[in-house]
Amino acid sequence: MRNRQAIRSLQDLSHAGRRGTCFPLADVPPVALTDILPAAQLADTSPALPELTEGDVVRHFVNLSTLNMSVDTHFYPLGSCTMKYNPKRHERLAKLPGIVDLHPYQIDDDSQGMLKLLYEMQEMLAEIAGLPAVSLQPAAGAQGELTALLTAAAYFRDRGEQRTKVVFPASAHGTNPASAAIAGFDCVELAGSADGFVDLEDLKRHVDADTAVFMITNPNTLGLFEKDITTISKILHDVGGLVYIDGANLNAIMGISRPGDFGGDMMHFNVHKTFTGPHGAGGPGSGPIAVRADLAPYLPGPVISRQTNSDGTLYYTWTTPEKSIGRVRSYFGNIGILIRGYCYLRTLGSAGVTRAAEQAILNANYLRAILSDILPTPHGERCLHEFVASAKTLKDERGISAMDIAKRLLDYGFHAPTVYFPLVVPEALMMEPTETESKETLDAFSAALHEIVNEDAEFLHQAPHSLSVSRPDDVAAARKPVLSWSAVK
Repeated sequence: MRNRQAIRSLQDLSHAGRRGTCFPLADVPPVALTDILPAAQLADTSPALPELTEGDVVRHFVNLSTLNMSVDTHFYPLGSCTMKYNPKRHERLAKLPGIVDLHPYQIDDDSQGMLKLLYEMQEMLAEIAGLPAVSLQPAAGAQGELTALLTAAAYFRDRGEQRTKVVFPASAHGTNPASAAIAGFDCVELAGSADGFVDLEDLKRHVDADTAVFMITNPNTLGLFEKDITTISKILHDVGGLVYIDGANLNAIMGISRPGDFGGDMMHFNVHKTFTGPHGAGGPGSGPIAVRADLAPYLPGPVISRQTNSDGTLYYTWTTPEKSIGRVRSYFGNIGILIRGYCYLRTLGSAGVTRAAEQAILNANYLRAILSDILPTPHGERCLHEFVASAKTLKDERGISAMDIAKRLLDYGFHAPTVYFPLVVPEALMMEPTETESKETLDAFSAALHEIVNEDAEFLHQAPHSLSVSRPDDVAAARKPVLSWSAVK
């Protein structure tokens, strides 16, 4: 393993007089800065910036990059995040001339190839969702949620209905209530149930004529398919409400089960998760939404339509739905990620999409089974694409927490799974191996975890031991972030 302490700071590498660029001598008479700027605006001394050659800078940042974990370098089992390998073929295709250099203000006649591609992407997403109308505009999953809720709000306003509530399960992603609140709704959280599914009686107590939307992730955050989803949908529809399907876990059911077929009225896609666009570091993302036909007039515009010319040729153009809520993003969506998703779907084809979901389910159930002796799963005998194990017994009996395990995994060259989410599972370790990982990788990950849980508790409390940073103060970092650069003293 690389000696991670060996990478020196830029300030340590600095030597007076070193430069990455040599400028020619000025061919104009020198001018004092005080002749140009007020003296009060001038510093007494030069800033303490490091003085370096280009080679110093390049090597420093390349060496720093080797300390990072990524899906290209390590197994990344982040539950609910779908950190899977991104095919480089799709990266290359997205950078082809005529795609990467196309300007959004070019006229439709000059953009027919791109418009056709995006129209076909709309159609493929509609087929996967079982919902006929799609907008590609939202920039990420959370914005897709917000956009769908704004669409629902416009729908109810147009009908003269004053609906104020959005309901969601206790295990929902945190963006669900956040999106609902930003859209102007009151948030109602259902109590957690013993079996991990929606409690139908609790749902009935909270759903009434004031309910606009029930937001549900299916499969849910515990990796379980909501067995009563059609009943849940009927409960909402009986009071005139809508069912929103959070598409975060779509990769478990794509090609197998369609949200529109089991009662969903709206959903978002995470193209950067389900369809392998690059994921992480806060972006880039893409969160298209699909809705049922009577919600289509309220979608954000523009959307892409296909027309037939008088000579029988097809023509693609941008149109704005009749009662559109307006734009939610500049231009037409995150085109670069949408193209990668399009290439992914065209590469796999319909049979391949189904196979990918089946492989994700197989990998998750295999990993769950080989870890069951040390990290039991409180909910469900089987899972879909992910599962939530618990380190509660280890914590109670030996003082080993989920965080201890996660930090120690870094020493073994594995990224940690999601920890402490969802909150309904104590000492949660949420794992999603994805369909792109091999049996050998899953076996190695299991072997590492089996070694870790048998290590000394105090040793684990101090992990990781091989990294340049062990355990930063997360609370201080959140409450007192350092957002400005200063020279290392």
